[in-house]
Amino acid sequence: MPIDAAGALAAAPRVREIRWDHKDVQLYHLGIGAGLPADDPRELRYTLESRLHVLPSFATVAGGGPPGVIAALSAPGVDVDLARVLHGGQRLRVHRPVPVRGRARAASRIVAVYDKGTAAVLVLRTEVRDDDGPLWTEEAEVFVRGEGGWGGERGPSGRPGPVPRQAPDRVVERAVREDQALLYRLCGDWNPLHADPAFAARAGFERPVLHGLCTYGAALKAVVDTLLDGDVGRVR
Repeated sequence: MPIDAAGALAAAPRVREIRWDHKDVQLYHLGIGAGLPADDPRELRYTLESRLHVLPSFATVAGGGPPGVIAALSAPGVDVDLARVLHGGQRLRVHRPVPVRGRARAASRIVAVYDKGTAAVLVLRTEVRDDDGPLWTEEAEVFVRGEGGWGGERGPSGRPGPVPRQAPDRVVERAVREDQALLYRLCGDWNPLHADPAFAARAGFERPVLHGLCTYGAALKAVVDTLLDGDVGRVR
């Protein structure tokens, strides 16, 4: 079986040192659509090093290594076809503001393996801390099509609640560039699903698709800009 659940769960955490600076933060912000209009003072908080604020979702790419959804595939006990993999979920908690420049230690391990019948779900937890203590905790859920059915624990099954009947409190529209995925992948997610039409077709898509974590960051930026008056420090 390509996924050895017991082996994956028993493996020791993998620890690596990560570091980043203002250029990494600026690239991430551009990758999720910041900087338009380029001379807007509110956008300069994301693009100009002299007044740079760090959107907390930057933590998902800090250090430049593979994102959790890709890192999980190299964990002990996991051997699956990348074309069968989807990013099924993401959780992130920042324990204090992410600095513009930093060096930290990231410890990652598989903390759950669920059998969904027709698919498997891996949960990779990464805990990041520097010399001053914990910085953030991240969990990535990796959905692997065709790898379930071994009789393991099914795990939680979250379902959406009823659609609200009233109009939304706020509507925010943001343009997505045609080359947005090509720019965002420079942050470290080199999955060809987001750039190579032939690979995307093999995975069942009509064309390369935008990274889920790109949408994740863009949505958070919209909330920060419109509801939190641009104060990234209010996000946990």
